[in-house]
Amino acid sequence: MPRAFMVINVEPGSEDEVLRELKGIDEVEEAYFAYGAYDIITKIKANTMEQLKEMITRRVRTLPKVRSTLTLIIMEE
Repeated sequence: MPRAFMVINVEPGSEDEVLRELKGIDEVEEAYFAYGAYDIITKIKANTMEQLKEMITRRVRTLPKVRSTLTLIIMEE
């Protein structure tokens, strides 16, 4: 099952809202606030690499108030 870590920067003050939206997405296994270069870190799963790609590009990156993302595909667990 393909998985990825994704770190996200959001508009200032919108961290709670974006985190809540992320936690409502079934494919998001974990989502946390982070301090440092990124605001939120998530772990995302999918059944196929194509579904993972769709999840990242069409569901997470298009959320309102998401400014930028960095995705790290997990090779092995």
